[in-house]
Amino acid sequence: MAANPIEVSPSDARYDALRRGFNQRWIATPDYVVVATTADDVVEAVAKFVGNPAHSKRRITVRSGGHCYENFVSSGDVGVIIDVSQMNRVHYDPEMKAYCVEAGATNWHSTTQLYRSTGLALPGGSCYSVGLGGHVSGGGYGMLSRQFGLTVDYLYAVEVVTVADGKQPKKTVARKDSTDAALHDLWWAHTGGGGGNFGVITRYWFRDLPSPPAQVLARSVAWEWKDFREHPELFKSLVRRYGQFFEYENSGKLPASFGTYTFQDMFTLLKLTHMSSGKVGLTIQLDGTRDDSVARLAAFLDWITKDFKTGDTYHVAETPLDRAIGEHPAQGALFIPTRLPWLTATQSLNESGPNRCGKYKSAYMTKGFTDHQIEAIHRHLTDPHYSNPDALVQVDSYGGAINKVGAKDTAVPQRSSVLKLQYQAYWTWGTDADKNGVYDYRDAEKDPGIAAPHLRWIRNFYQDVYGPTGGVPAVVDQALPATRTANTDGCYINYPDVDLLDVQHFNKSGQPWHQLYYKNSYERLQRAKKLWDPHNIFRHDQSVTVPTTP
Repeated sequence: MAANPIEVSPSDARYDALRRGFNQRWIATPDYVVVATTADDVVEAVAKFVGNPAHSKRRITVRSGGHCYENFVSSGDVGVIIDVSQMNRVHYDPEMKAYCVEAGATNWHSTTQLYRSTGLALPGGSCYSVGLGGHVSGGGYGMLSRQFGLTVDYLYAVEVVTVADGKQPKKTVARKDSTDAALHDLWWAHTGGGGGNFGVITRYWFRDLPSPPAQVLARSVAWEWKDFREHPELFKSLVRRYGQFFEYENSGKLPASFGTYTFQDMFTLLKLTHMSSGKVGLTIQLDGTRDDSVARLAAFLDWITKDFKTGDTYHVAETPLDRAIGEHPAQGALFIPTRLPWLTATQSLNESGPNRCGKYKSAYMTKGFTDHQIEAIHRHLTDPHYSNPDALVQVDSYGGAINKVGAKDTAVPQRSSVLKLQYQAYWTWGTDADKNGVYDYRDAEKDPGIAAPHLRWIRNFYQDVYGPTGGVPAVVDQALPATRTANTDGCYINYPDVDLLDVQHFNKSGQPWHQLYYKNSYERLQRAKKLWDPHNIFRHDQSVTVPTTP
């Protein structure tokens, strides 16, 4: 049966919704949006695009969940968007002897469909609506990753619509055990090389997926900024000790006070907000089936907040996390440690936040924070000239099972980090700049000043924290003296940041953007690019480039 993809043109009522994703900064004006329901739809859509000379200077892009942080999917140079969100089946494939997940499935699809039917889980992210097409290919991680690793650590095969000859698209299946070197490189490129580089991903297959704990122990707490304003040294102590804990845990050198406790099953999110939010938050989840889980949770919290109490006096008291922070909802009910089925606990964290604009940056850290970094974090989170309760840096615990995989085994080379940071700033238009009586994206087009203070704050923040290494979380490189003792290991491709391209203003490290994302893996990714997309049909501002040398 011939494919018959749905095309949504500008005259269609759906067009305005389908030409954008979650981040309202980016609005495209494509000729049409293809709503694909099968891989054959994708083949036909790509064939039509490459066969149309009018598209030679425009891009074809792909959306699964729509969470792209930069304008890689939606921008003015986009001719066609392929929306694969309707391709969301999750099932066991007996021929592959693997679980098949289509590229349009979200984290929530994979979580519910896999777990309810099999008791297994993909260790993906906590934001329910993120599409797996981009999440997996960039090396997705989540609350189970310290215990079980990254999503790509279970990737057996991937189906990609490729255009190796620049003319005839076809479905290509690349396996981990492919004996053909070109196919194996294509598989490997999708274990962390990022989306939108080599073709259109339509399906993944996973083997040996883990079983999450039947019960998890969860707790969310918060501390009031007014207390930290009175005792800034205690805010700095929290950040320092939080980083130290995971540095020590990763090296097997936790203080003797922890006894025989182990913590690989524990994942935490420390939300260091701008003071205008009123509270700093922390969410903790660990295996609730272990007899020592309650004691381990308490021991961790007691250690990172050791300086908050003198005698019987609390200088900074624990309070409920009763407000949304970043992309997660309020979790006041988890102020008391709560044991929940894993699926129930996962559901409680699932949210995508309201419709708004956002800017993001990232960092991998191989050790805890330096004094310089702590001072810079405090300085920008208490900046009196900026007020935004939706501005923060989220510090996720990392390492554990993630670091048991070799740096070259997948395209994710950061396999020695203990923390992973996401800098976030959100805002809405808030000004009727074009005087038409409503707020919408046209106000931002009319008045760049709407976004300016938020972009300025997050850029200054990031540059200050990583000032000693050129304003970015540089990779250790013995050829660059400033990076030789760095406690950072680059950036996360799934939190893209085009500022890394600007070596005059934002990236003075001496390291190109691709080294910050891929380290020494980039040449192999380029080899896959040359084999599978030599005409650079699939591209964006930070896509893998076709090498110019043989």
